[in-house]
Amino acid sequence: MRILFALPGLHRYNRGAELAFISVARELSKLGDSVTLIGSGTLKAQTPYRFLQAASIRREYFERYPFFPALRNECCYEELTFVPSLAWRFRPDDYDITVTCSYPFINWILRRPVLRGSRPPHIFVTQNGDWPAFAKQSESKSEYRFFGCDGLVCINPDYFERNKDAWNCRLIPNGVDCDRFRPGPARRDEFGIPEDRFTVLMVSALIPSKRVEVGIEAVSRISDAHLVVAGDGPLRTAIAAEAAERLPGRFTRLSIAPEKMPILYHSADAFLHCSKDESFGSVFAEAMACGLPIVAHNMPRVRWIVGEDEFLVDTNDASAIAKGIERARHSGNAGKLKRIERARDFSWAKIAGKYRHFFADVISGCNDPTIAS
Repeated sequence: MRILFALPGLHRYNRGAELAFISVARELSKLGDSVTLIGSGTLKAQTPYRFLQAASIRREYFERYPFFPALRNECCYEELTFVPSLAWRFRPDDYDITVTCSYPFINWILRRPVLRGSRPPHIFVTQNGDWPAFAKQSESKSEYRFFGCDGLVCINPDYFERNKDAWNCRLIPNGVDCDRFRPGPARRDEFGIPEDRFTVLMVSALIPSKRVEVGIEAVSRISDAHLVVAGDGPLRTAIAAEAAERLPGRFTRLSIAPEKMPILYHSADAFLHCSKDESFGSVFAEAMACGLPIVAHNMPRVRWIVGEDEFLVDTNDASAIAKGIERARHSGNAGKLKRIERARDFSWAKIAGKYRHFFADVISGCNDPTIAS
């Protein structure tokens, strides 16, 4: 198959959606597919797929811009600036299928009519939520009414259940590279983390939905705990101020290269994630693969990923989070092997195989005149 993944952050950011697309692209390339990525980052050496650069203005530039429909956040502005270069790079005849997780502008460009031949079928992946697909079912006057796709990848069961009757859906979670993310020795000195502190790790973009400030409050209740936050985003100044007040001398914020992330997990004692609106949370799979006990919001979607034996709490209650962290602290090694084994179910090789089967089914369906796309 000839497969295109398009997203502005590809090769520019190392966040969930970008890492997921790159990981799937690598595995599909190993299986013999011809895979192209179009993003606004730079070409990297020794990638098994083809990368095409399409310019865009970085999302950080738009953090103080006004938000309104179709331009609902800084990422939508970034996407709008990406579209002209994407349109120039995109040649419909070069692909059997196109993939994105961004709406509205990229979805519209990849689905635009072509003068000769036909456009390839389009897959939308719910990395950033299923809101375009779900909203179209009820919001006839918004920009969502222009959403469309030939296949919808739902990365959790909630999305699948509420979209399966309206779209051609497949439940395919995100994954983890189990060759990179596995138990290993701590190297705290590389990150400036105190050697003698109980260390809680959060891996998160600094945006409101991640609720990093809640984690700061919870960890402040544990006198000997040190909080490490790996991530960046528009709330960086507010988070720094909150940590300075509540965790003086007990807080470290990092922005590190992807290849060092496994070492950072090795250097922590427990993993904390306070988001209540996570589409999947690849960080859960990464933490599990490294054997870390997990403290997170207690809801079915998270239990579906981490199982029933982790330390899930009501993250609306900072004291409950602190108690969950303490239970994780004293959990011992009993659950470590179970976490590592569970993470293997989310290996990118398995996940890419599911993508490949779905792509083939969608292409076959779109080529069959008896099957509506």
